[in-house]
Amino acid sequence: METEKKTVLTSEGLKKLEDELEQLRTKTRKEVAEKLKVALSFGDLSENSEYDEAKNEQARVEARILQLETMLKNVTILDSNELTNEIIQIGSKVKIKDLEDGEILEYRIVGSMETNPDEGKISDESPVGKALIGHKIKDIVKIKIPAGVVQYEVLEISI
Repeated sequence: METEKKTVLTSEGLKKLEDELEQLRTKTRKEVAEKLKVALSFGDLSENSEYDEAKNEQARVEARILQLETMLKNVTILDSNELTNEIIQIGSKVKIKDLEDGEILEYRIVGSMETNPDEGKISDESPVGKALIGHKIKDIVKIKIPAGVVQYEVLEISI
């Protein structure tokens, strides 16, 4: 039997997933059940697109609930007391400089479930996140990305 993958989350990320699960279990399930009830009242199910749509939505909701429950059973919460400004790790905020063009980038390294590039949150499993982990301030990090190899200098590490 395959062992479940541990999900690494910040306490903020855990709260977000727990809130989503609660929303799906309570409000969303009821809404979908109501859509099914209305669609059933239209009669003949063989030509009832509303019923098919509601059943598909119900399947998506139940699949997401199962996915969240599985993740939350196998979650590891980052202890902010264990974070340090000395070395990049999951939970670290980093400021890095692209040595080719001088661009300064800021990222927070997070577990894969919290990734949000628009908010500057990159996964510890991404090429950049994976390469940065374990480095210290002033380290030069060579990272192989789809476009080639880039080099960054670590300028700052914070919690």
